[in-house]
Amino acid sequence: MSLTIFEEFVGEAARNLGVKQGFSNDKTKVTDWLDNENPPTNAKLNEEVTKVKAQSDAIQYQRDRQYPELGEQLDMLFHDMTAGKGTKDGEWYKAIAKVKADNPKPKE
Repeated sequence: MSLTIFEEFVGEAARNLGVKQGFSNDKTKVTDWLDNENPPTNAKLNEEVTKVKAQSDAIQYQRDRQYPELGEQLDMLFHDMTAGKGTKDGEWYKAIAKVKADNPKPKE
């Protein structure tokens, strides 16, 4: 079962808007704010969900495009294992480590 866009990004969007407590949702909107005196409107929350999703998409697109193709990665692994380089000395590890170093995950 996959999450809706709203479900996937609503937590981060709510935190960005200063929500300290939890909430309930029906997969498209918040149905109940828990102990929150000044909850954001659904319109403001949806606007922030859209913004958070756009940021996530940009980062994911960048990361996805940097990794070698899966077939190429498997070939690197095969050659590394054949050469006894199933460690951090192998070409596969170096290629993946470079992508991760060049594109760090954003800090929360």
